[in-house]
Amino acid sequence: MSTPSARAMADVPYVSLTSYKQDGTPVSTPLMVAARGEFLFVWTRKESGRVKRIRRDPVVRIGVCDIRGRPKSAQWPATARIIGGGGEQMVRELMAAKYGSFRIKYADLWLKLRRKSVERVGIQITLGGDLADHDDSPVFREGDRL
Repeated sequence: MSTPSARAMADVPYVSLTSYKQDGTPVSTPLMVAARGEFLFVWTRKESGRVKRIRRDPVVRIGVCDIRGRPKSAQWPATARIIGGGGEQMVRELMAAKYGSFRIKYADLWLKLRRKSVERVGIQITLGGDLADHDDSPVFREGDRL
């Protein structure tokens, strides 16, 4: 099965982003997603575990899922990059355009009520590519090759 383009995934409501712990354990999270050009964008709380995992190892897998994270497609290899310097605002605008400003404000309110930080970072996802350069990635450890 070939990797879809970002444009092909622009209309899906949620994606499952799988990042990897240091010991190679996969951790999947359902996230809202928006597309711009050839990239997908998600956002998450700045101090979340997925941010730490992506900073350590940018190799991820991504697939379509429902709001609870149940898979609706295969997962494809991708590379993730934390974006800063105003990138969070761009991602917020993309999310508001796709999901509506009310939904974004509601998500922030929900975090505040749960006494969680609402400071977020954007994550840029590049689908496909040659991931063979990431030999030290948990994805490519023996027995867990794509």
